[in-house]
Amino acid sequence: MDKKVTGIVAYLWIIGWLIAYLAGDKEGAKFHLNQGLVLAIGQIICNVLAVIPIVNIVACIVSVVLFVFQIMGIVYACQEEEKELPLIGKIQLLK
Repeated sequence: MDKKVTGIVAYLWIIGWLIAYLAGDKEGAKFHLNQGLVLAIGQIICNVLAVIPIVNIVACIVSVVLFVFQIMGIVYACQEEEKELPLIGKIQLLK
């Protein structure tokens, strides 16, 4: 996969991220791989917290916000831009 496709697939939850990481252009799309990983971990945390009744509403709201960030990331990857996502763009998990 080339840089653009790898960047797009990296935002498709954890399965897409794994495919992009294992089969894609890691060096060219490292920025999008990092942001896709942060989004996937955030979604997993929201899904776990949604089980707790008191935290359920907040977890659902955060999950919707992360979904909007996911769409933004896909649009940025399509345009081959390396714009940071709001609130979570500074988090670096991949070196």
